[in-house]
Amino acid sequence: MRRIAPLGLRTRLIAAFLLVAAISAVTTAALTYREARTAILKQSQDTAVSTMRNLVGQAALPLPPPAEDLKFICGDLARRSQPHPWMVYAEYGDIRVSSAASPTSTVITDELRAKARSHANGAAQRVRKGKDVYLTFAMPATFKHNSRTQPSGVVFYGVMPLTAERTTVEAMVVAARDGALPALGIAVIPALLAARSVLKPVRRLRHAARSLGRGKLDTRIEVKGSDELADLARTFNETASALEDSVEELRRAGARARRFAADVSHELRTPLAGMLAVTEVLDEEAVHLDADTAAALRLITAETGKLATLVEDLMEISRFDARAAELHVDEVDVAEFVGKTLERRHWQDRVATELPSGLRARLDPRRFDVVLANLVGNALRHGGGSVRVSARGERRADGDLLVVEVADDGPGIDPEVLPHIFDRFYKADAARTRSAGSGLGLAITLENVRLHGGAVRADNRTGGGALFTVEMPLEAAA
Repeated sequence: MRRIAPLGLRTRLIAAFLLVAAISAVTTAALTYREARTAILKQSQDTAVSTMRNLVGQAALPLPPPAEDLKFICGDLARRSQPHPWMVYAEYGDIRVSSAASPTSTVITDELRAKARSHANGAAQRVRKGKDVYLTFAMPATFKHNSRTQPSGVVFYGVMPLTAERTTVEAMVVAARDGALPALGIAVIPALLAARSVLKPVRRLRHAARSLGRGKLDTRIEVKGSDELADLARTFNETASALEDSVEELRRAGARARRFAADVSHELRTPLAGMLAVTEVLDEEAVHLDADTAAALRLITAETGKLATLVEDLMEISRFDARAAELHVDEVDVAEFVGKTLERRHWQDRVATELPSGLRARLDPRRFDVVLANLVGNALRHGGGSVRVSARGERRADGDLLVVEVADDGPGIDPEVLPHIFDRFYKADAARTRSAGSGLGLAITLENVRLHGGAVRADNRTGGGALFTVEMPLEAAA
């Protein structure tokens, strides 16, 4: 089932505004219709009942009244009816006469007859018959005897169709409907203005948040007014200011840390050079010393070498952090270069290669040598079994790439370790914290590859073992 896309805030605001306007218009029209309808019907009813009362009171009614006299009076009352023509009916005992063709009416109810007997001033009732509505009203005829008003037993009934009133009410409904539709159309204008006034600060907030997300921490919003949106803008500005201060402090702290590492590495480099020279001389004399002293001397030599490697790696990382690392590009034959890298480290007998002849690339030879040495050295130390280095050129839509792969047949890399394999000082096995590596080799590899505009990734091979893949442009930018 296809999901319907949610409506935008502007559409929802306009819809809500129009809905409120429509509800208000309908409610107002309904209340106006009800009050007007009640007033129109009450006015007609009051006029008819009052007229009937006056006319009946003026009528000369003999007692007991003959049927002919009652019929004459009914006709006279009908001719003088207000506000619309009535049909008049009279009842006295068994006598039934009227001003109409039929002496009785089906719209005169027993309920109205009962009210007429108990209300000397008359009673009225609206009766619906089919689609027509009638006003029926009753007026008892009275006479005075000994200064007291006595009922004569004669009751006159008026039946007045409410056709004119119904037409007036229907005209009011049509007028209300025809007036509501243009009103709703006109309401779109203030709805658009209201939506614009609400969405404009929201739009500014969105642009500011997007700018802040892009690293422009000095982004601020102009605060206008004192409503909730203005409070939101102030909160955004306060948050952006606090974020800018925090990021600036982190930058200063990072710069101090990088400066400290660089200074310490630089200061350690000179004494370490002297220590290395001395330990090399002492190492040559170790064969003439007793076994314990020779073992201690060789341990000092090894640890001094590790310390020297760590210092060099720290200085290299500090250059990357300070963005001081540069590329010195030269064209090299990839197969020849890889062979020399392995030969310088005496790995040519331990590493198998699959290198096409004639593949040339423009890159920084020193940094590419570091990348190869770190990846192959890591495979030899932790991969076990055989290590293979392969290289190839690949043509892609975004440019030609040099792809170098270093694979081993070892146990592979724990899936939990893979996301952190290039992190600084990260070692998967705590027992190897005193291994020959500084914990910076793969991090330096990553930085060198990035400096060439490439990428490096680590994976596990399907058949077992680890696989490191380096992808760099064949034409690295100098």
